[in-house]
Amino acid sequence: VQLVESGGGSVQAGGSLRLSCAVSGFNYRNYCMAWFRQAPGKEREGVVSRVSDGSTRYADSVKGRFTISIDNAQNTVWLHMNSLKPVDTAMYYCTARLGRPVRWCSPREYAYWGQGTQVTVS
Repeated sequence: VQLVESGGGSVQAGGSLRLSCAVSGFNYRNYCMAWFRQAPGKEREGVVSRVSDGSTRYADSVKGRFTISIDNAQNTVWLHMNSLKPVDTAMYYCTARLGRPVRWCSPREYAYWGQGTQVTVS
């Protein structure tokens, strides 16, 4: 299984970015895909998760600003980020697991991780 993120960068507050995660070697009917982020000196936190049945969970801090989308044909997961704030500055990680997590926001629930892409908002 390989997850490769891209699309990070530097943006001014109020701007937008779209992160992408190319997924390979992970073809299962029941799965959960998620995005996490980690700022320097802080714990890794869940941003959003989506289970294969379509159920989606967002962190309160990003509701209404971030949107996850999955293109199964292209094996790609996107994170659309709007109205970015300096507090959104972090390394963003794409992650995956089989089945539905018990606690979607716990990094321990996920087996596969990408290398991360840096987002900086100033």
